[in-house]
Amino acid sequence: MQTLRRTPLHERHAALGARLVPFAGWEMPVQYTSIAEEHAAVRSGAGVFDVSHMGELELAGEGAHAYLQGRLTNDLDRIGPGRAQYTLLTNAEGGIVDDLIAYRRGQDDYLLVVNASNRESDRAGLPETRDVSDGWALLAVQGPEALGRLGIEIAPFTFRDDDVLGVRCLVAGTGYTGERGCELGCDPADAPRLWDAILERGIVPCGLAARDTLRLEACYPLHGNDIGPDRTPIEAGLGWACALDKEFPGVEVLRRQKAEGPAQKLVAFRMEDKGIPRQGMAIPEGGEVTSGTLSPTLGEAIGLAYVDAGLAEPGTEITIDLRGRPRRARIARKPFYEREER
Repeated sequence: MQTLRRTPLHERHAALGARLVPFAGWEMPVQYTSIAEEHAAVRSGAGVFDVSHMGELELAGEGAHAYLQGRLTNDLDRIGPGRAQYTLLTNAEGGIVDDLIAYRRGQDDYLLVVNASNRESDRAGLPETRDVSDGWALLAVQGPEALGRLGIEIAPFTFRDDDVLGVRCLVAGTGYTGERGCELGCDPADAPRLWDAILERGIVPCGLAARDTLRLEACYPLHGNDIGPDRTPIEAGLGWACALDKEFPGVEVLRRQKAEGPAQKLVAFRMEDKGIPRQGMAIPEGGEVTSGTLSPTLGEAIGLAYVDAGLAEPGTEITIDLRGRPRRARIARKPFYEREER
């Protein structure tokens, strides 16, 4: 039996009565009160997620920028020190090994935040990097009131070192909910103190379940569900994160796929009949559901799916096979939810 790892905040989660579940080799809080309450807290106020299970890789020294520029899909020349960028690590076939955030700390100094389940595969694809994950705790504070309650200002996809509630942190204007907010990286020993100070500001603790419903409303893909080594960025609608005029693994495949058009595309859909779609459900017209949920914000069932390219136009009716029961759905425009600027 696999021994699950625990974040520095495990005792805090247990004390709050969180339901703890295995996730990517970690014992993580899936919810504290209810998905609906935690989801609503982020959409209307502020919530905090323990995402210390995420991996961190770093590379610094002469040639670091050129090395990563030749292996990640996005154009790192577009960001300078203090800026962050969403990017992908692809294999020779153009499949998505991982999606990650690259933080440029200096001209030749990078921190990469990667998905927890992909630390080993990322290191295999980026062997020059150093895995420093054990030296980080990471908290995501998200929602329209998040920055105000923390008393900080940070522009999207920028970062800096700063003191937050008495703890030295890397403060980044990034997140995975469709709301404004920040992610706070700190020494694992300081994480409990930072967590307690955040909750004292009236920020609601939230689990992985609400994180999933929030990201799905925003149509952010989840690695292992919506994207993976067998799917390309062009199929997944992530071509915008690929600089096809430079060289990186699989770029020739992506150039050809963009020119010819992919056979399937990742689309959003809304259920028209009753039923909640789930990963793996077939679409008889040609395709498969990759993510699905009952949207707490919209009050309707939504999902993401790969469908044959001819079905991908918004408004197209499709069928979802809900365990042998055909149910009607319709292709929707992305995203389902966009925050209002306040």
